[in-house]
Amino acid sequence: MSTPTPVPPGLLIVDKPAGMTSHDVVAKARRFLGTRKVGHAGTLDPMATGVLVLGVERATKLLGHLALDRKTYLATITLGASTTTDDAEGDLLEEADAGGVTDGAIAGGIAALTGELQQVPSAVSAVKVDGKRAYARVREGEQVDLPARPVTVHRFDLLATRREGERVALDVMVDCSSGTYVRALARDLGAGLGVGGHLTQLRRTTVGPFTLAAARTLDAVEADPGLSLTLADAVAAAFPRRDVDAAAARAVRHGQRLPAGGIAGTYGVFDPEGAVLALAEDRGPVAKPLVVLAPA
Repeated sequence: MSTPTPVPPGLLIVDKPAGMTSHDVVAKARRFLGTRKVGHAGTLDPMATGVLVLGVERATKLLGHLALDRKTYLATITLGASTTTDDAEGDLLEEADAGGVTDGAIAGGIAALTGELQQVPSAVSAVKVDGKRAYARVREGEQVDLPARPVTVHRFDLLATRREGERVALDVMVDCSSGTYVRALARDLGAGLGVGGHLTQLRRTTVGPFTLAAARTLDAVEADPGLSLTLADAVAAAFPRRDVDAAAARAVRHGQRLPAGGIAGTYGVFDPEGAVLALAEDRGPVAKPLVVLAPA
C-alpha cells in the first residue's frame, strides 16, 4: 500500500459518525491524509453526529482563533427519565410519568431555557476541575459539582412531540453559544417540568460558518483524501478579510506590523495573489499579527 501524498494546509469538515470520539476521528484523518498535523476545533460526544472541524497542517494554527462561537444542533429530548450523564449512555437515576405534561408546560419550559442563561455543565463534561476533566473525575468515583457559567441559547425550537406511554420525546433545534451543553438543556427542561429528562439523539449541523453541506464522511475521506476548504478559503469564511499590496505583504512575511486596518476583531490578511498571510487584530494605530500563516 503506497503512502498517501500529504495534503496542503486547510480545513476538513467531517460528518462525525455515532460511536466515535473526536480523537478517534482525528486519528483516522491523520492516517487517511498522510500527516500527523491534524487537530480539531471543539469536541463532539461519542453518541453525537455531525459537524466536526479539523485543521490540517498549518491550518492547525487557526483552531484556537476560529470564531466558532455559535453552533446549531438537531436533538431529541426524552421526558420521564433522568440519567447520570444527562444522555442515553448514562445509568438511569429516576423515572416519572411524563404523560400528563401538557404542550403548554413544555412550551413554557423551553421558553425559560432560551436567551442568556447560567448553565451548570453536565458532570461528565470535558470541563476541567483542578486540571483534570470532569468526566475523568466522575469515572474515578468522585462527586463533581461544577459551577454555573453564562451561555446563550439564541433559539430553542420545538419541531415535534411524540407521546409514548409514560414518556414524551421532543425533537428540537438548538442554536447556541459555544460552551452550551444540549445535554444540560435536556436535564434542566425535565427537572423544570418535574419529570426528569435526558438527551437521546444529537446531531450538530453548524459550527460557526461551517455546515453539513461542506462536511464529508470518513469513508469519503478514505476513498478520496482531500480538504473541504483551503487555508485561504477557511480564513475568508471565518474572518473579515483585509487585502494588502505587495509591499505590505512583504512586511507581514518578515514579521513587521502594518498600520491598523480599521476592522473590528480578528481578521485575515491576504496578499495580492489571494494567499492568506496572517491573522491580525488592530491594537491602536497598528495591526498586530496573531498567527503568521504564510510559509517560511
